[in-house]
Amino acid sequence: MDMFCYHRDRPGSAALRNELLSEHWSYMDRYAAQMIARGPTFAADGATPTGSVHILDLPDVAAARAFAFDEPNYQAGVYRDVLLRRWRNMLGRTMWDFPAGRTGGNRYLVLGLGAGDAADISPPRDRDELIAYGPLLSDDGATWLGTAALVRASDPGEAAAVLTPDRYADVEVHNWAFGGRPS
Repeated sequence: MDMFCYHRDRPGSAALRNELLSEHWSYMDRYAAQMIARGPTFAADGATPTGSVHILDLPDVAAARAFAFDEPNYQAGVYRDVLLRRWRNMLGRTMWDFPAGRTGGNRYLVLGLGAGDAADISPPRDRDELIAYGPLLSDDGATWLGTAALVRASDPGEAAAVLTPDRYADVEVHNWAFGGRPS
């Protein structure tokens, strides 16, 4: 089952995050075959980390919880909270299959947190700038809780436009970068 995991950094934890970088990558290496997408989010300055996104295929919700809460940064207190939801891969690919590749343009995580009836279950018709896209679901997969997308866009407003704004309690847009060990 596909799972969306967003660890949000605790303010002032950048030094600890940097100190644990090697441990974080080693931990993620164990899940390389299951990864659909991954990467850090950043503050408006584009340099200060604010969190980490991991979308991966795991056997069940218990395995997803183990992944999220055994992560070295979480264990050491880098993160202040974790958003962990089932997710449906509506593009049927990984971020490494994104036709435009890893570089060029601004990249964003767009999170629409649900309010009522399901919205944006299917991706927009113009998919060229979508890196990953899918609904956030309850643990049993029966209830829509929102939508998560990784998008290449010119600015945060354009990124947010992939969702129908009045269908969500809140829409968050975060600067995001392709993750993984540097080549």
